[in-house]
Amino acid sequence: MSFGRYDYAAFTSFISYAAGSVAIPVALVALANELGFSLQAGGLSAGGALQVGRSIPMVLAMLVCGFAAGRWGKRKTMGISVLFMGIGIGLCAIAPAYGILFFGLMIAGIGEGVIEGLATPFIQDLHLDQPGRYINFTHSFWSVGVLATVLISGLLLTLGVSWRLIIGAVSLSALIPALLLLLPSRNKYPEHTEPIHWSVVRNHSLSIIKVPRFWLFFAAMFVAGGGEFCLTFWTASYIQLNFSAAAWAAGAGTAFFAAGMVLGRSGWGYLLHQHHLKQLIVYSAIAGTMITLFFPVITNLWLFFGLLFLSGVATAPFWPSVQSFCSDCMPESDTTMLFILLSCAGVPGCGFFTWLMGFVGNHSSNGLANAFYIVPACFIILAVIIGLCWNMNHKSN
Repeated sequence: MSFGRYDYAAFTSFISYAAGSVAIPVALVALANELGFSLQAGGLSAGGALQVGRSIPMVLAMLVCGFAAGRWGKRKTMGISVLFMGIGIGLCAIAPAYGILFFGLMIAGIGEGVIEGLATPFIQDLHLDQPGRYINFTHSFWSVGVLATVLISGLLLTLGVSWRLIIGAVSLSALIPALLLLLPSRNKYPEHTEPIHWSVVRNHSLSIIKVPRFWLFFAAMFVAGGGEFCLTFWTASYIQLNFSAAAWAAGAGTAFFAAGMVLGRSGWGYLLHQHHLKQLIVYSAIAGTMITLFFPVITNLWLFFGLLFLSGVATAPFWPSVQSFCSDCMPESDTTMLFILLSCAGVPGCGFFTWLMGFVGNHSSNGLANAFYIVPACFIILAVIIGLCWNMNHKSN
C-alpha cells in the first residue's frame, strides 16, 4: 500500500471528524449537568437528541455535496467542509445553554455531512486498483480519532480539566486536514478537468435510486450506522451511570471499542481481498450480534471492556465494506453518488438509533441496560440483508 499527501489529508479528516463526534459523548455527563439536562434526572432523551440535531444537517449536506463536488471538485469541497466542522465544534465549546450546543452541532453537521459523503469516493479515486483495501484502511482513522480522543479527554476530565477546553482543542484539530486539502501542492488530486453540470449529477442519482438492489444496501447502511454509533455514543455514559465509574473509566471503555475498530479496519485493509467483502460483513455481523447480546447483563467492568473490544473488531468493517460491496454489485453506477446516497442512510441510522436508545433508557426500569439490546438487533438485521444481497449476486452471476 502506498500513500500520498491526499491520503494523509483523508486520514486526518477522519481523525478530526471522529474527535468531534465522541468528545461530547465522553463529556456528556459533566456537560449535561452544567447545561441543565442531567442524564440521571431524565435527560437521556435530550442527550440522544443531540445526535439527531447533528444528523439532519449532515443528511442535507450529503444530498448537495455531489453537486458541490461536481462544480468545485472533491478536494476543495472537502477542505471547506472540514473548516465548517471545526467552527461548529468550536461553537459547542463556548455554548452557554443546550440550545446553543444544539445549534453548534448543526453547524458541525454541515461539514461532517460533506466529509461523510465524499471521503469514501475521495479515496476511491486515489486507488482505483484495490479500493476496498484503501477504503477500509482509511476508515480505520475514524477509530484512531475515537481512541485517542476518549483516552485523552477521559483522563483530562478526571483531572478536572473543563470539558470546554477539551472540545475547543478538538475544534482546532480541523485546521490540519483543511491545510493539507486547500494549500497548493505539486501533487495534483485526480480531479475532473471541467465542472460537471448539475443535471449530470442528478441523472447519476436517479439512475441509482431506480435500481431495487440499491434499497437493500440503503437499509443495510441504516442499521449498520445505528449499531455502530449507539456503541460509540452511549458507552461512556452507560459506564458512568451503570458502573458508577469515573470519567477515565468511561473514556477507557469507549477506547476499548475504538481499539477493536482500529484493529479490525486496518487489519482487513491489509489482508482483505475485494471478493471477500460479503463474507466479511455477514460473519462479522453474526459475531457482533452474539457479543453485544451480553452487554445488558454484565456486571464486571473489566469483562465489559473485553467485550467492547471484541464488538469493535466485529463492527469495524460494516460501514466501508457495505459501500464497497454495493459498488461491486452495481458497477454501472457512478461511485461518487452511490457512496453519497448510501451515507444518506448510514447517518440517519446513527441519529435515529442513538435517540431511540436514549428514549428506551428513559422509559425502562433498567435505564440504558435494556436499551443496549437495540445494538444486536441492528447487527442481525444487517447480516440478513447482506446475506440476501450475496444470494442475489450469486444467482445473477
